[in-house]
Amino acid sequence: MKKITIAIDGFSSTGKSTIAKQLAHKLKYVYVDTGAMYRAVTLYAMRNKFITEDYLKKDDLINDLDNIDLSFKFNEKLGYGEIYLNNENVENEIRTLDVSKFVSRIAEISEVRRKLVEQQQQMGKKKGVVMDGRDIGTVVFPNAELKLFMNASAEKRAQRRFDELIKRGDKVTFEEILKNVEYRDHIDSTRDDSPLIKANDAIEIDNSNLTLDQQFSEIYKIVKKRIKES
Repeated sequence: MKKITIAIDGFSSTGKSTIAKQLAHKLKYVYVDTGAMYRAVTLYAMRNKFITEDYLKKDDLINDLDNIDLSFKFNEKLGYGEIYLNNENVENEIRTLDVSKFVSRIAEISEVRRKLVEQQQQMGKKKGVVMDGRDIGTVVFPNAELKLFMNASAEKRAQRRFDELIKRGDKVTFEEILKNVEYRDHIDSTRDDSPLIKANDAIEIDNSNLTLDQQFSEIYKIVKKRIKES
């Protein structure tokens, strides 16, 4: 069966990674979580005091980009690749609210985006890849055979994120999660470099009222049709 490139874009906490992992597992495709890459760079910036709530040392981070090595290593128990920052597994550490507060500001930096987009394009050169993020269908793979754009109300997305963090044991409130979701939506949609927009040929999926099973069933039908057409 011919392999295609599946590009999944959308706002934060719309379940992009969940559906991407499901599709990659079902199709035996490579899954690439580009959001994890930006989060890992953000974690690096935080550890090196390049970013705090009071300042962003943009030039210092740019000058240090060559010291950031990102890779994905497959975890058989989980069934997908986990992100490694300079050979350290940081999959859990990048999912905190602290990282979420800063990731959109780091993702605004053009030099960071260029570095990561180049890596992402290399990962998908042989097709057979499912990649999710903010600019996959518009910048990374503008010629992808299938583009999906995930959406849901801010309240629904905040509730999902809140439930996820509470389950992990994090001490957060729904109000601060909702504020973070709305803040990231604004930054992601208005940044000068590669803003989050729906590609003209993307299929929009509003999953506000869909279960995970309903969402997968609907999207998998689209995928099978597109593979057949390609």
